[in-house]
Amino acid sequence: MSATNNKKVFVSGCFDMLHSGHIAFFKEAASFGDLYVGIGSDSTIQELKGRHTINSEQERLYMINAVKYVKEAFVNSGSGMMDFEKDLRQLQPDFFVVNEDGFSPAKEELCNELNIELHVLRRTPDAGLPERSTTAIRTNGHCSLPYRIDLAGTWIDQPYVSKYHPGWALTVSLEPIVEYNERCGMSTSTRNAAKKIWPYYLPLEKPEKLAEILFKFENTPGSTLISGAQDAIGICMPGLVRHYYDNAYWPLKFESIHDEATLSWLEEHIYMVLLWPREKDLDLLNETYIDETNVKALSEAADEVWEAIKQRDLKAFAEGFLKSFNAQTTMFPAMVNERVNKEIAKYKDKALAWKLAGAGGGGYLILVSETPIEDTMRINIRRKASL
Repeated sequence: MSATNNKKVFVSGCFDMLHSGHIAFFKEAASFGDLYVGIGSDSTIQELKGRHTINSEQERLYMINAVKYVKEAFVNSGSGMMDFEKDLRQLQPDFFVVNEDGFSPAKEELCNELNIELHVLRRTPDAGLPERSTTAIRTNGHCSLPYRIDLAGTWIDQPYVSKYHPGWALTVSLEPIVEYNERCGMSTSTRNAAKKIWPYYLPLEKPEKLAEILFKFENTPGSTLISGAQDAIGICMPGLVRHYYDNAYWPLKFESIHDEATLSWLEEHIYMVLLWPREKDLDLLNETYIDETNVKALSEAADEVWEAIKQRDLKAFAEGFLKSFNAQTTMFPAMVNERVNKEIAKYKDKALAWKLAGAGGGGYLILVSETPIEDTMRINIRRKASL
């Protein structure tokens, strides 16, 4: 049960498909004091996750209020990633507790403003029980489609970029161990398109052909804005893949890395932080500086990243990674703003390099580091299937 010191503890989340991992989280959070649980409304989860909940907000409230570690549960009154802000200000808890996937700089800032202690808990199952997460349960018999991150060469898959200089884009396919938020640079829109073709899982055969099918499906004839091929390739082709563009939407050639030592090395040195969804009215093409010099810099940086990964040279990897991001933001300055730069600055003494996932403006911050960075997420690269 909760501690007897009458301290107030607040947690917030979806808590759909209630499982033992949730209960273990409530139990540990309640050790700090009386536990109050704010849950996202059905509409908020639809907005952030791009899906409907399995259990409605009324059902989730009923179940959570029945948990002995919980003093009171309620539906957060706001919307979006910070849907709990008004409730947090009213409750004025002593502690705000999140798990590793739930940390964000915005939560940290709010807690600092309100003089609330922010505690980040590791996902630890209770004694004798297996590790559980809603994402893992959902993918067992539900959608297990991968996500992707772009490591280098982002934007080269658009002909209006590669026409100035050809080059490679590098993508990594990710297992869905985390349900990444919409509009956060994880190719969720392309993944949602893939669900219409393959609702539950990707076929195992011919991943390059699957990527081509998905690319053509998403970009129907008459589309005014063509999604880059790197999203479909990153989702459908496992491991680390680079794809070469030269003034065309589809790459001319592919190269892949699947050896376990290299993929494990990448997993040990890549970390992610959730920022906020990209603003819907953000126009990345309003101001651009796309020319031969800048695109060549992007292409050369991607080459450096690839060679560094092959050699498992962390210093060179970080240098090329940062050069690639700087080349992107030079061509598309709206990718970053004062708010983004402020968050990047927090990690400059902890990470060797950084970039935003996807087009920028928010989303996930990808970090390269020699050692683990506190309060960040790890990645799980999708391995090549054995047929």
